[in-house]
Amino acid sequence: MNDPDGVYNAREHGLAGDGVTNDQPALAALVDRVGAACAADGRARTIHCPPGVYSIRDAGTVWRSGVSLVGAGAGATRFVLSNPGNPGTAVPLAFFTALQHGAGPGNHIADCTFADFEIDGSGVSADPYDVLAKGLGLQYVLRGRFRDLYIHDTAASGLGCDFLQDTVVQGVIALRCGRLDTGTQIGGAGLGIGIGGWGGVERLTISGCTAVGNGTNGIFLELQNAAWTPPRGIRITNCHAEDNRYGISDWGAEGLVVSACVMIGNHEAGFDVSGLGTTGVPGRGGIVTGCVIDANIRDGVSVGNTPGRYTVTGNRISRNGRYGYREYNTPGTSAFASASTADSASVGMVLDGNDIWCNALDGIRIDSPVADATVLGNRIRDNGVQRAPAAEGGGPSVTYTATAMTDASARWEPGGHLGKILTVGADMAIVTGNTATELTLAPWRPGATSAWRGEPPGAGTPYRLPEPPEIRAGITLNAEARDYTIRANRIWDGGRPGTQTHGLWITGSGGCVSGRVVDNDLEGNAVAATRFDIGPEGGEWARNRDVPRPA
Repeated sequence: MNDPDGVYNAREHGLAGDGVTNDQPALAALVDRVGAACAADGRARTIHCPPGVYSIRDAGTVWRSGVSLVGAGAGATRFVLSNPGNPGTAVPLAFFTALQHGAGPGNHIADCTFADFEIDGSGVSADPYDVLAKGLGLQYVLRGRFRDLYIHDTAASGLGCDFLQDTVVQGVIALRCGRLDTGTQIGGAGLGIGIGGWGGVERLTISGCTAVGNGTNGIFLELQNAAWTPPRGIRITNCHAEDNRYGISDWGAEGLVVSACVMIGNHEAGFDVSGLGTTGVPGRGGIVTGCVIDANIRDGVSVGNTPGRYTVTGNRISRNGRYGYREYNTPGTSAFASASTADSASVGMVLDGNDIWCNALDGIRIDSPVADATVLGNRIRDNGVQRAPAAEGGGPSVTYTATAMTDASARWEPGGHLGKILTVGADMAIVTGNTATELTLAPWRPGATSAWRGEPPGAGTPYRLPEPPEIRAGITLNAEARDYTIRANRIWDGGRPGTQTHGLWITGSGGCVSGRVVDNDLEGNAVAATRFDIGPEGGEWARNRDVPRPA
Protein backbone atom coordinates (compact mmCIF):
# COMPACT_ATOMS: atom_id res chain seq x y z
CA MET A 1 0.00 0.00 0.00
CA ASN A 2 1.45 3.39 -1.01
CA ASP A 3 0.87 6.58 0.92
CA PRO A 4 0.31 9.46 -1.51
CA ASP A 5 1.84 12.09 0.80
CA GLY A 6 5.06 10.10 1.15
CA VAL A 7 4.64 9.49 4.90
CA TYR A 8 4.00 5.91 6.04
CA ASN A 9 2.51 5.40 9.48
CA ALA A 10 4.34 2.39 10.90
CA ARG A 11 1.29 1.29 12.88
CA GLU A 12 -0.69 1.01 9.66
CA HIS A 13 2.00 -1.14 8.08
CA GLY A 14 2.40 -3.96 10.57
CA LEU A 15 4.43 -2.53 13.47
CA ALA A 16 2.70 -2.99 16.83
CA GLY A 17 4.78 -0.72 19.09
CA ASP A 18 3.49 -2.61 22.12
CA GLY A 19 6.87 -3.64 23.55
CA VAL A 20 5.98 -7.33 23.18
CA THR A 21 5.62 -8.05 19.46
CA ASN A 22 8.87 -8.40 17.53
CA ASP A 23 8.56 -5.45 15.15
CA GLN A 24 11.78 -6.15 13.25
CA PRO A 25 10.25 -8.26 10.44
CA ALA A 26 7.53 -5.67 9.82
CA LEU A 27 10.07 -2.84 9.88
CA ALA A 28 12.34 -4.64 7.41
CA ALA A 29 9.44 -5.34 5.07
CA LEU A 30 8.27 -1.72 5.24
CA VAL A 31 11.78 -0.37 4.57
CA ASP A 32 12.02 -2.63 1.51
CA ARG A 33 8.60 -1.54 0.25
CA VAL A 34 9.30 2.16 0.76
CA GLY A 35 12.81 1.81 -0.64
CA ALA A 36 11.45 0.20 -3.80
CA ALA A 37 8.99 3.07 -4.22
CA CYS A 38 11.84 5.59 -3.83
CA ALA A 39 13.95 3.74 -6.38
CA ALA A 40 11.06 3.71 -8.84
CA ASP A 41 10.40 7.47 -8.92
CA GLY A 42 13.41 9.03 -7.21
CA ARG A 43 11.31 10.63 -4.47
CA ALA A 44 12.37 10.22 -0.84
CA ARG A 45 9.79 9.09 1.70
CA THR A 46 9.35 8.88 5.49
CA ILE A 47 8.34 6.14 7.90
CA HIS A 48 6.70 7.73 10.92
CA CYS A 49 6.63 5.75 14.17
CA PRO A 50 4.03 7.12 16.61
CA PRO A 51 4.66 6.89 20.36
CA GLY A 52 5.27 3.35 21.49
CA VAL A 53 7.88 0.74 22.39
CA TYR A 54 9.07 -1.06 19.27
CA SER A 55 10.85 -4.31 20.07
CA ILE A 56 13.58 -5.12 17.53
CA ARG A 57 14.76 -8.68 18.14
CA ASP A 58 17.37 -11.04 16.73
CA ALA A 59 18.22 -9.18 13.48
CA GLY A 60 19.04 -5.72 12.21
CA THR A 61 17.29 -4.04 9.32
CA VAL A 62 19.16 -3.43 6.07
CA TRP A 63 18.41 0.15 5.12
CA ARG A 64 17.42 1.57 1.74
CA SER A 65 18.16 4.84 -0.01
CA GLY A 66 15.55 7.57 0.30
CA VAL A 67 13.91 6.08 3.40
CA SER A 68 13.69 8.24 6.54
CA LEU A 69 12.71 7.06 10.00
CA VAL A 70 11.08 9.66 12.25
CA GLY A 71 9.52 9.22 15.67
CA ALA A 72 7.60 11.35 18.13
CA GLY A 73 10.63 12.14 20.32
CA ALA A 74 12.94 10.30 22.69
CA GLY A 75 10.96 8.67 25.47
CA ALA A 76 7.88 8.61 23.27
CA THR A 77 9.14 6.49 20.37
CA ARG A 78 11.53 3.84 21.69
CA PHE A 79 13.31 1.09 19.77
CA VAL A 80 14.45 -1.64 22.17
CA LEU A 81 17.12 -3.91 20.69
CA SER A 82 17.69 -7.49 21.90
CA ASN A 83 18.80 -10.90 20.65
CA PRO A 84 17.26 -13.60 22.89
CA GLY A 85 16.55 -15.90 19.97
CA ASN A 86 19.93 -15.38 18.33
CA PRO A 87 22.42 -14.84 21.17
CA GLY A 88 25.68 -13.15 20.25
CA THR A 89 24.32 -11.75 16.99
CA ALA A 90 24.62 -8.01 16.45
CA VAL A 91 21.24 -6.27 16.27
CA PRO A 92 21.58 -2.68 15.06
CA LEU A 93 18.36 -0.83 14.41
CA ALA A 94 19.55 0.00 10.88
CA PHE A 95 22.69 -0.98 8.97
CA PHE A 96 24.17 -0.88 5.49
CA THR A 97 27.87 -1.72 5.19
CA ALA A 98 30.60 -2.32 2.65
CA LEU A 99 31.43 -5.77 3.99
CA GLN A 100 27.88 -7.10 4.26
CA HIS A 101 25.99 -5.20 1.58
CA GLY A 102 28.59 -3.90 -0.86
CA ALA A 103 28.22 -0.26 0.19
CA GLY A 104 30.52 2.19 -1.56
CA PRO A 105 30.57 5.54 -3.36
CA GLY A 106 28.64 3.96 -6.24
CA ASN A 107 26.31 2.01 -3.96
CA HIS A 108 25.42 4.44 -1.21
CA ILE A 109 22.25 5.46 0.55
CA ALA A 110 21.02 9.02 0.10
CA ASP A 111 18.45 11.44 1.48
CA CYS A 112 17.75 9.61 4.72
CA THR A 113 16.77 11.26 8.00
CA PHE A 114 16.81 9.52 11.37
CA ALA A 115 15.15 11.76 13.92
CA ASP A 116 13.19 12.04 17.15
CA PHE A 117 13.44 8.61 18.71
CA GLU A 118 15.31 6.54 21.29
CA ILE A 119 17.42 3.42 20.83
CA ASP A 120 17.91 1.19 23.88
CA GLY A 121 20.64 -1.38 23.26
CA SER A 122 20.78 -2.87 26.75
CA GLY A 123 19.19 -6.15 25.68
CA VAL A 124 21.87 -7.14 23.15
CA SER A 125 24.48 -9.67 24.25
CA ALA A 126 27.75 -9.93 22.32
CA ASP A 127 30.14 -12.67 23.36
CA PRO A 128 32.65 -12.35 21.87
CA TYR A 129 32.45 -8.60 21.45
CA ASP A 130 31.08 -7.61 18.04
CA VAL A 131 31.86 -4.16 16.66
CA LEU A 132 28.61 -4.32 14.63
CA ALA A 133 26.42 -4.38 17.77
CA LYS A 134 25.60 -0.69 17.33
CA GLY A 135 22.52 1.44 17.50
CA LEU A 136 22.92 2.71 13.92
CA GLY A 137 25.58 1.25 11.63
CA LEU A 138 25.40 2.84 8.17
CA GLN A 139 28.23 3.36 5.68
CA TYR A 140 28.41 5.61 2.62
CA VAL A 141 25.60 8.01 3.40
CA LEU A 142 24.93 11.01 1.17
CA ARG A 143 22.82 13.92 2.45
CA GLY A 144 22.04 12.17 5.71
CA ARG A 145 20.42 13.77 8.74
CA PHE A 146 20.77 12.30 12.22
CA ARG A 147 18.80 14.56 14.52
CA ASP A 148 17.49 14.55 18.10
CA LEU A 149 18.28 10.94 18.88
CA TYR A 150 18.83 9.34 22.29
CA ILE A 151 21.01 6.22 21.99
CA HIS A 152 22.11 4.35 25.08
CA ASP A 153 23.56 1.13 26.47
CA THR A 154 24.56 -0.39 23.13
CA ALA A 155 27.13 -3.18 23.20
CA ALA A 156 29.34 -1.37 20.67
CA SER A 157 29.10 2.21 19.33
CA GLY A 158 25.85 4.09 19.64
CA LEU A 159 25.90 6.01 16.39
CA GLY A 160 28.58 4.07 14.50
CA CYS A 161 28.26 5.39 10.96
CA ASP A 162 31.03 5.84 8.40
CA PHE A 163 31.67 7.95 5.31
CA LEU A 164 29.05 10.66 5.77
CA GLN A 165 28.98 13.13 2.89
CA ASP A 166 26.96 16.37 3.02
CA THR A 167 25.63 15.11 6.33
CA VAL A 168 24.61 16.70 9.63
CA VAL A 169 24.63 14.95 13.01
CA GLN A 170 22.76 17.21 15.42
CA GLY A 171 21.42 16.89 18.94
CA VAL A 172 22.36 13.23 19.38
CA ILE A 173 22.67 12.06 23.00
CA ALA A 174 24.83 8.93 23.45
CA LEU A 175 25.03 7.45 26.96
CA ARG A 176 26.88 4.33 28.14
CA CYS A 177 27.47 2.99 24.64
CA GLY A 178 30.29 0.51 24.10
CA ARG A 179 29.30 -1.18 27.35
CA LEU A 180 30.90 -4.49 26.27
CA ASP A 181 34.06 -2.90 24.84
CA THR A 182 37.07 -3.42 27.11
CA GLY A 183 38.24 0.09 26.28
CA THR A 184 40.96 -1.07 23.90
CA GLN A 185 38.80 -2.77 21.25
CA ILE A 186 37.59 -1.03 18.11
CA GLY A 187 34.30 0.79 18.19
CA GLY A 188 32.67 1.27 21.56
CA ALA A 189 32.09 5.01 21.16
CA GLY A 190 29.11 7.24 21.67
CA LEU A 191 29.50 8.71 18.18
CA GLY A 192 32.10 6.84 16.12
CA ILE A 193 32.55 8.12 12.56
CA GLY A 194 34.78 6.33 10.07
CA ILE A 195 36.18 8.70 7.46
CA GLY A 196 38.01 8.71 4.14
CA GLY A 197 35.70 6.66 1.94
CA TRP A 198 34.57 9.61 -0.19
CA GLY A 199 38.09 10.85 -0.88
CA GLY A 200 39.93 13.98 0.21
CA VAL A 201 36.81 15.96 1.23
CA GLU A 202 33.97 14.76 3.46
CA ARG A 203 31.50 17.50 4.33
CA LEU A 204 30.25 16.57 7.79
CA THR A 205 29.02 18.70 10.70
CA ILE A 206 28.54 17.27 14.20
CA SER A 207 26.72 19.82 16.34
CA GLY A 208 25.08 20.04 19.74
CA CYS A 209 25.69 16.40 20.66
CA THR A 210 26.21 14.93 24.13
CA ALA A 211 28.36 11.85 24.83
CA VAL A 212 28.62 10.58 28.41
CA GLY A 213 30.02 7.36 29.88
CA ASN A 214 30.91 5.66 26.60
CA GLY A 215 33.43 2.81 26.58
CA THR A 216 36.08 4.33 24.33
CA ASN A 217 35.45 7.75 22.82
CA GLY A 218 32.67 10.22 23.30
CA ILE A 219 33.06 11.40 19.69
CA PHE A 220 35.77 10.17 17.34
CA LEU A 221 36.81 10.36 13.72
CA GLU A 222 38.88 7.48 12.38
CA LEU A 223 40.51 7.04 8.98
CA GLN A 224 39.44 3.58 7.79
CA ASN A 225 42.23 2.81 5.33
CA ALA A 226 45.85 3.85 5.83
CA ALA A 227 46.28 4.33 2.07
CA TRP A 228 43.41 6.83 1.84
CA THR A 229 43.84 10.61 1.95
CA PRO A 230 42.87 12.07 5.34
CA PRO A 231 39.78 14.12 4.47
CA ARG A 232 39.05 17.78 5.07
CA GLY A 233 35.65 19.32 5.64
CA ILE A 234 34.67 18.00 9.10
CA ARG A 235 33.49 20.15 12.00
CA ILE A 236 32.55 19.33 15.60
CA THR A 237 30.88 22.21 17.40
CA ASN A 238 28.92 22.87 20.60
CA CYS A 239 29.25 19.30 21.87
CA HIS A 240 29.65 17.89 25.38
CA ALA A 241 31.90 14.87 26.12
CA GLU A 242 32.12 13.56 29.69
CA ASP A 243 33.25 10.35 31.44
CA ASN A 244 34.39 8.64 28.25
CA ARG A 245 37.81 7.04 27.85
CA TYR A 246 38.65 9.87 25.43
CA GLY A 247 36.35 12.86 25.07
CA ILE A 248 36.78 13.88 21.43
CA SER A 249 39.42 12.20 19.25
CA ASP A 250 40.99 12.89 15.86
CA TRP A 251 42.40 9.64 14.53
CA GLY A 252 43.03 10.56 10.94
CA ALA A 253 41.30 13.74 9.73
CA GLU A 254 42.92 16.68 7.95
CA GLY A 255 41.96 20.14 9.18
CA LEU A 256 39.30 19.06 11.68
CA VAL A 257 37.64 22.05 13.36
CA VAL A 258 36.54 21.56 16.99
CA SER A 259 34.90 24.61 18.52
CA ALA A 260 32.90 25.62 21.59
CA CYS A 261 32.89 22.12 23.07
CA VAL A 262 33.04 20.96 26.69
CA MET A 263 35.31 18.01 27.47
CA ILE A 264 35.30 17.12 31.16
CA GLY A 265 35.95 14.08 33.34
CA ASN A 266 37.22 11.85 30.54
CA HIS A 267 39.58 9.09 31.62
CA GLU A 268 42.60 9.38 29.28
CA ALA A 269 42.22 12.81 27.69
CA GLY A 270 39.63 15.45 27.03
CA PHE A 271 40.83 15.99 23.45
CA ASP A 272 43.06 13.43 21.74
CA VAL A 273 45.01 13.45 18.51
CA SER A 274 46.89 10.20 17.91
CA GLY A 275 47.51 7.12 15.84
CA LEU A 276 45.46 4.92 18.17
CA GLY A 277 42.84 4.12 15.52
CA THR A 278 42.65 0.89 13.56
CA THR A 279 44.89 2.22 10.76
CA GLY A 280 47.39 3.93 13.07
CA VAL A 281 47.02 7.23 11.19
CA PRO A 282 46.80 10.37 13.36
CA GLY A 283 44.99 13.59 12.63
CA ARG A 284 46.84 16.62 11.39
CA GLY A 285 46.32 20.32 10.66
CA GLY A 286 43.25 20.74 12.85
CA ILE A 287 41.99 23.59 15.03
CA VAL A 288 40.65 23.34 18.59
CA THR A 289 39.19 26.64 19.73
CA GLY A 290 36.94 28.09 22.38
CA CYS A 291 36.59 24.87 24.37
CA VAL A 292 36.49 24.06 28.09
CA ILE A 293 38.80 21.09 28.73
CA ASP A 294 38.57 20.56 32.46
CA ALA A 295 39.02 17.93 35.18
CA ASN A 296 39.88 15.06 32.88
CA ILE A 297 41.35 12.19 34.85
CA ARG A 298 44.70 12.24 33.03
CA ASP A 299 45.50 14.80 30.32
CA GLY A 300 43.50 17.75 29.07
CA VAL A 301 44.83 17.80 25.49
CA SER A 302 46.90 14.80 24.37
CA VAL A 303 48.65 14.96 20.99
CA GLY A 304 50.53 11.93 19.75
CA ASN A 305 52.21 10.91 16.50
CA THR A 306 50.80 13.74 14.44
CA PRO A 307 52.94 15.17 11.62
CA GLY A 308 51.76 18.49 12.96
CA ARG A 309 50.25 21.88 12.11
CA TYR A 310 47.58 21.61 14.78
CA THR A 311 46.39 24.85 16.38
CA VAL A 312 45.02 24.90 19.94
CA THR A 313 43.74 28.40 20.60
CA GLY A 314 41.57 30.27 23.06
CA ASN A 315 40.71 27.31 25.28
CA ARG A 316 40.45 26.82 29.03
CA ILE A 317 42.62 23.81 29.95
CA SER A 318 42.34 23.31 33.69
CA ARG A 319 42.35 20.95 36.69
CA ASN A 320 43.32 17.87 34.70
CA GLY A 321 44.87 14.96 36.61
CA ARG A 322 48.18 14.94 34.80
CA TYR A 323 49.21 17.48 32.12
CA GLY A 324 47.20 20.33 30.68
CA TYR A 325 48.66 19.81 27.19
CA ARG A 326 50.97 16.93 26.26
CA GLU A 327 52.77 15.91 23.07
CA TYR A 328 54.13 12.39 22.75
CA ASN A 329 54.77 9.62 20.22
CA THR A 330 53.71 6.00 20.34
CA PRO A 331 56.12 3.83 18.32
CA GLY A 332 54.65 1.74 15.51
CA THR A 333 52.08 4.14 14.06
CA SER A 334 51.81 5.13 10.43
CA ALA A 335 53.12 8.64 11.03
CA PHE A 336 56.31 7.81 12.92
CA ALA A 337 58.08 4.48 13.26
CA SER A 338 59.98 5.63 16.34
CA ALA A 339 59.95 8.59 18.64
CA SER A 340 63.74 8.67 18.62
CA THR A 341 64.31 9.30 14.92
CA ALA A 342 64.97 12.75 13.52
CA ASP A 343 61.97 12.63 11.20
CA SER A 344 59.58 11.92 14.08
CA ALA A 345 59.18 15.60 14.95
CA SER A 346 55.74 17.13 14.60
CA VAL A 347 56.01 20.41 12.74
CA GLY A 348 54.23 23.71 13.10
CA MET A 349 52.18 23.08 16.22
CA VAL A 350 50.60 26.23 17.72
CA LEU A 351 49.40 26.93 21.26
CA ASP A 352 47.88 30.40 21.21
CA GLY A 353 45.97 32.36 23.82
CA ASN A 354 44.97 29.48 26.08
CA ASP A 355 44.33 29.69 29.82
CA ILE A 356 46.18 26.70 31.31
CA TRP A 357 45.82 26.41 35.08
CA CYS A 358 45.70 24.15 38.13
CA ASN A 359 46.64 20.97 36.28
CA ALA A 360 48.16 18.28 38.48
CA LEU A 361 51.61 18.26 36.85
CA ASP A 362 53.04 20.42 34.04
CA GLY A 363 50.89 22.91 32.21
CA ILE A 364 52.53 22.05 28.86
CA ARG A 365 54.63 18.90 28.50
CA ILE A 366 56.63 18.08 25.35
CA ASP A 367 57.68 14.41 25.37
CA SER A 368 58.35 14.01 21.64
CA PRO A 369 60.46 15.96 19.13
CA VAL A 370 58.88 19.12 17.75
CA ALA A 371 60.01 21.62 15.15
CA ASP A 372 58.92 25.15 14.25
CA ALA A 373 56.26 25.19 16.94
CA THR A 374 54.82 28.34 18.55
CA VAL A 375 53.66 28.92 22.12
CA LEU A 376 52.18 32.42 22.04
CA GLY A 377 50.20 34.57 24.45
CA ASN A 378 49.14 31.84 26.87
CA ARG A 379 48.42 32.28 30.58
CA ILE A 380 50.05 29.33 32.33
CA ARG A 381 49.53 29.52 36.07
CA ASP A 382 49.27 27.56 39.30
CA ASN A 383 49.95 24.17 37.73
CA GLY A 384 51.67 21.34 39.60
CA VAL A 385 48.95 21.07 42.22
CA GLN A 386 49.94 17.44 42.89
CA ARG A 387 52.39 18.49 45.59
CA ALA A 388 51.26 16.54 48.69
CA PRO A 389 53.89 14.14 50.03
CA ALA A 390 53.49 10.37 49.97
CA ALA A 391 51.02 8.95 52.46
CA GLU A 392 49.98 5.58 53.77
CA GLY A 393 47.69 4.28 56.40
CA GLY A 394 45.22 1.66 57.53
CA GLY A 395 43.32 0.50 60.56
CA PRO A 396 40.28 1.88 62.35
CA SER A 397 40.47 5.37 60.82
CA VAL A 398 40.27 4.10 57.21
CA THR A 399 37.00 3.40 55.37
CA TYR A 400 36.05 2.93 51.72
CA THR A 401 32.96 3.56 49.61
CA ALA A 402 32.31 3.05 45.91
CA THR A 403 33.84 6.43 45.01
CA ALA A 404 35.88 7.54 48.02
CA MET A 405 38.41 6.63 50.68
CA THR A 406 38.48 8.33 54.07
CA ASP A 407 41.28 8.36 56.60
CA ALA A 408 39.96 10.24 59.63
CA SER A 409 43.46 10.56 61.04
CA ALA A 410 44.93 12.19 57.90
CA ARG A 411 45.90 15.83 57.51
CA TRP A 412 46.34 16.03 53.76
CA GLU A 413 46.75 19.24 51.82
CA PRO A 414 43.40 19.77 50.04
CA GLY A 415 43.80 18.98 46.34
CA GLY A 416 47.41 17.90 46.77
CA HIS A 417 46.85 14.28 45.70
CA LEU A 418 45.11 15.12 42.41
CA GLY A 419 45.93 12.53 39.76
CA LYS A 420 47.79 10.14 42.05
CA ILE A 421 47.22 6.41 41.94
CA LEU A 422 45.86 5.05 45.20
CA THR A 423 47.06 1.49 45.83
CA VAL A 424 45.00 -0.73 48.12
CA GLY A 425 46.37 -4.27 48.08
CA ALA A 426 45.96 -5.49 44.50
CA ASP A 427 43.45 -2.72 43.69
CA MET A 428 44.25 0.70 42.29
CA ALA A 429 42.19 3.83 41.75
CA ILE A 430 42.94 7.34 40.49
CA VAL A 431 42.39 10.31 42.76
CA THR A 432 40.27 13.12 41.31
CA GLY A 433 40.37 15.34 44.38
CA ASN A 434 40.81 15.38 48.11
CA THR A 435 40.01 17.18 51.32
CA ALA A 436 42.13 16.91 54.47
CA THR A 437 40.73 13.45 55.18
CA GLU A 438 38.88 12.15 52.10
CA LEU A 439 39.97 11.14 48.59
CA THR A 440 37.45 11.16 45.73
CA LEU A 441 38.15 8.45 43.17
CA ALA A 442 37.51 8.07 39.45
CA PRO A 443 35.21 5.30 38.18
CA TRP A 444 37.25 2.28 37.13
CA ARG A 445 35.91 2.61 33.57
CA PRO A 446 33.60 4.99 31.71
CA GLY A 447 29.99 4.64 32.74
CA ALA A 448 30.85 2.78 35.94
CA THR A 449 29.47 3.89 39.29
CA SER A 450 32.40 2.63 41.36
CA ALA A 451 36.17 3.04 41.45
CA TRP A 452 36.50 -0.68 42.12
CA ARG A 453 35.90 -3.62 39.80
CA GLY A 454 34.33 -5.50 42.67
CA GLU A 455 33.20 -4.50 46.13
CA PRO A 456 35.05 -1.64 47.84
CA PRO A 457 37.94 -2.71 50.08
CA GLY A 458 37.02 -3.53 53.62
CA ALA A 459 37.33 -0.98 56.39
CA GLY A 460 40.87 -0.70 57.70
CA THR A 461 42.56 -2.09 54.57
CA PRO A 462 46.01 -0.45 54.23
CA TYR A 463 46.56 2.04 51.41
CA ARG A 464 49.47 3.89 49.82
CA LEU A 465 49.82 7.17 47.91
CA PRO A 466 53.10 7.93 46.06
CA GLU A 467 55.37 10.96 46.21
CA PRO A 468 54.68 13.74 43.72
CA PRO A 469 57.27 14.67 41.07
CA GLU A 470 59.83 17.10 42.42
CA ILE A 471 59.57 19.46 39.44
CA ARG A 472 56.22 20.60 38.06
CA ALA A 473 56.69 23.35 35.49
CA GLY A 474 54.56 25.65 33.43
CA ILE A 475 56.32 24.44 30.26
CA THR A 476 58.52 21.33 30.19
CA LEU A 477 60.68 20.40 27.20
CA ASN A 478 61.45 16.70 27.67
CA ALA A 479 62.39 16.15 24.00
CA GLU A 480 64.22 18.19 21.42
CA ALA A 481 62.44 21.37 20.40
CA ARG A 482 64.02 22.87 17.30
CA ASP A 483 63.20 26.38 16.07
CA TYR A 484 60.73 26.62 18.96
CA THR A 485 59.07 29.97 19.60
CA ILE A 486 57.92 30.86 23.13
CA ARG A 487 56.66 34.43 23.04
CA ALA A 488 54.53 36.80 25.10
CA ASN A 489 53.35 34.20 27.63
CA ARG A 490 52.61 34.87 31.31
CA ILE A 491 53.87 31.86 33.26
CA TRP A 492 53.55 32.15 37.04
CA ASP A 493 52.22 30.82 40.30
CA GLY A 494 49.98 33.02 42.39
CA GLY A 495 49.19 30.49 45.10
CA ARG A 496 50.48 30.37 48.67
CA PRO A 497 52.24 28.03 48.94
CA GLY A 498 53.13 27.82 45.27
CA THR A 499 52.79 24.58 43.34
CA GLN A 500 54.22 25.39 39.89
CA THR A 501 57.90 25.05 40.70
CA HIS A 502 59.35 26.56 37.51
CA GLY A 503 58.13 28.53 34.56
CA LEU A 504 60.26 26.70 31.98
CA TRP A 505 62.13 23.43 32.45
CA ILE A 506 64.45 21.82 29.90
CA THR A 507 65.12 18.29 31.14
CA GLY A 508 68.22 16.23 30.52
CA SER A 509 66.30 14.41 27.78
CA GLY A 510 65.09 17.63 26.21
CA GLY A 511 66.58 20.56 24.38
CA CYS A 512 65.84 23.92 22.85
CA VAL A 513 67.80 24.42 19.63
CA SER A 514 67.65 27.73 17.76
CA GLY A 515 64.66 28.77 19.83
CA ARG A 516 63.11 32.21 20.07
CA VAL A 517 62.18 32.83 23.69
CA VAL A 518 61.17 36.46 23.91
CA ASP A 519 58.85 38.84 25.77
CA ASN A 520 57.68 36.30 28.37
CA ASP A 521 56.92 37.05 32.03
CA LEU A 522 58.07 34.21 34.30
CA GLU A 523 58.12 36.09 37.57
CA GLY A 524 56.54 34.42 40.58
CA ASN A 525 57.05 30.67 40.19
CA ALA A 526 57.44 28.70 43.41
CA VAL A 527 61.14 27.82 43.02
CA ALA A 528 62.62 29.64 40.03
CA ALA A 529 61.74 31.05 36.64
CA THR A 530 63.70 28.39 34.78
CA ARG A 531 65.61 25.16 35.22
CA PHE A 532 67.97 23.95 32.50
CA ASP A 533 69.28 20.40 33.00
CA ILE A 534 70.65 20.84 29.51
CA GLY A 535 71.28 24.32 28.23
CA PRO A 536 69.56 25.82 25.20
CA GLU A 537 71.57 26.02 21.97
CA GLY A 538 71.62 29.24 19.99
CA GLY A 539 68.53 31.19 19.08
CA GLU A 540 67.24 34.39 20.65
CA TRP A 541 66.51 34.93 24.34
CA ALA A 542 65.43 38.49 25.06
CA ARG A 543 63.12 40.65 27.18
CA ASN A 544 61.97 37.79 29.42
CA ARG A 545 61.03 39.02 32.87
CA ASP A 546 62.92 37.22 35.66
CA VAL A 547 64.92 35.15 33.12
CA PRO A 548 68.60 35.93 32.52
CA ARG A 549 69.91 35.24 29.05
CA PRO A 550 71.35 31.69 29.03
CA ALA A 551 75.12 31.50 28.86
